[in-house]
Amino acid sequence: MKDAEEINKKFRAQIKLLADKEKNSLKKANLGISICKKTLSKLRKQIENNELKSITTEVYFFKNIKPVPMSYLIYFLEIKTYEQQKPKAGIQYQINFLEKKLKKINKFFYRNSDFVSYMELGHTYLDHQFFSRKNTSELSINPLTHHLQTSEFSTTHDVLWSKIKAMNKLIDFIKNARENLHFQDYNKIRTSKNKNTLVWTAPKSALIELIYALYSVKSLNYGKADLRTIQNNFEEVFNIKLNQIYKTYAEMKARRGSQTKFIDELSVYLKHKMRREDLN
Repeated sequence: MKDAEEINKKFRAQIKLLADKEKNSLKKANLGISICKKTLSKLRKQIENNELKSITTEVYFFKNIKPVPMSYLIYFLEIKTYEQQKPKAGIQYQINFLEKKLKKINKFFYRNSDFVSYMELGHTYLDHQFFSRKNTSELSINPLTHHLQTSEFSTTHDVLWSKIKAMNKLIDFIKNARENLHFQDYNKIRTSKNKNTLVWTAPKSALIELIYALYSVKSLNYGKADLRTIQNNFEEVFNIKLNQIYKTYAEMKARRGSQTKFIDELSVYLKHKMRREDLN
């Protein structure tokens, strides 16, 4: 087991060096995939040459050792797919593509919520089933990593655990990519118009909440402005496109807890600002 730990230690150092040196995501993914595959091959040889002596050491290997390079392999494969499939033009198209990726990840976590909870809570009572090779007849082959899955080098859940760890890394990647795109979009709008242009950077649902609030108190055009007119004007002022505002309004009504989260926040923050200024 010490040899396997040493292999993973060297692997982590290689991944850190790769992250520091290579800035191009696609190149980084390809190099990362190569490093992961070589590391997994070394770990596989360790298993072949030195049989795991007990269920305890077997569980430890498939729960804590193998998932380190395996999770990075799945992560780099996902990054490679993203870089190859993402829209090449149009910032909003790229943002929408990332949003769809996040929805798929959320569905993955929802489908595996029981196992995710088991792992995140640090339970161990089912480890002998999840991370030992006695149930390899139940193996579910992952098409991304099928060439690394054999009854000698896999359990029923080690790849699933690796994928969960990989998806957590991917969430961070997607969020950073989305923030960069939003920033590019903001700068593009400012340079194409003027420096005083306002860009709505809060969630769209917050703006829709505000629109409905203004409409309901009839504060625009002496109450004569309809929803569509208010929406069109807000879209123009804040350089944003609001779709399906009626659906968003229905979702607001169905919220648990506060139905007007954004407006509640406005009130709290404004009162807090006033109190803070009074104290100074």
